[in-house]
Amino acid sequence: MKPTLLLLAAGMGSRYGGLKQLDGLGPNGETIMDYSIYDAVKAGFGKIVFVIRKDFEQDFREKVLSKYEGHVPAELCFQSLDALPEGFACPEGRVKPWGTNHAVLMAKDVVNEPFCVINCDDFYNRDAFMVIGKFLADLPEGSANRYAMVGFRVGNTLSENGTVARGICSKDVDGNLTTVVERTEIMRVDGKVSYKDEQGCWVAVDDNTPVSMNMWGFTPDYFAHSEEYFKEFLSDPANMSNPKAEFFIPLMVNKLINDGTATVKVLDTTSKWFGVTYAADRQGVVDRIQGLVDEGVYPGKLW
Repeated sequence: MKPTLLLLAAGMGSRYGGLKQLDGLGPNGETIMDYSIYDAVKAGFGKIVFVIRKDFEQDFREKVLSKYEGHVPAELCFQSLDALPEGFACPEGRVKPWGTNHAVLMAKDVVNEPFCVINCDDFYNRDAFMVIGKFLADLPEGSANRYAMVGFRVGNTLSENGTVARGICSKDVDGNLTTVVERTEIMRVDGKVSYKDEQGCWVAVDDNTPVSMNMWGFTPDYFAHSEEYFKEFLSDPANMSNPKAEFFIPLMVNKLINDGTATVKVLDTTSKWFGVTYAADRQGVVDRIQGLVDEGVYPGKLW
């Protein structure tokens, strides 16, 4: 069974402004997710599923889904604040979405095969899709609790225009993930990749340290784990009273690892990430995509 690509497209780009998922950056107006889907199809993925906001549906069908007709099967599902387990209600005044793992949960009724989760506004590059696609395709039928994460080398994931947030990963001797620690400020300081710790000090790390770019490989049993833990998350008064509390993928993954329920293989990639974290990043992304087109990595017009 070919794996599915699950694209998280419900968020707004707060630091960049606007719906950057629909920003045409390629020579014929291609978006970053157009390139992700093109690379995923090349890597053997057989279906794409988007998680979006319901109020965005008409625009999305016209501007995005229509492009892929005849190329790859595509489906939509919707993230909303009130999509909660029975017995729970959205707190009054909450406007922030419930986070990336809540978005993943929205696809539980349409994804029945191994799947890869990505952000829509990150340019992951083809090697990353080849690596995760092979892992998922090679899983024995009926596999459960054997997941993966593409571990980008942190030095390949920085912005020239400010700090970035990354999940810094540790792994054991078997190459399995042991922890993901979210670091919200990472940049080069005196030539070395560094993150700001809880005391406000810069801590240097090796350029090849693996970081999470939210590129995960799961099997469908992950949905059941997520449903159960989301109930625990919502049962915590601290989360329900905090309008910014979010149910993130690393939160779920860390729990499964710590409980001994699942293993998460850290897959190395030579891919160099780029994306539009800041408005000033945009032209650099346009230039890099044009460079890849000039090199023949991508055709001038994808679809």
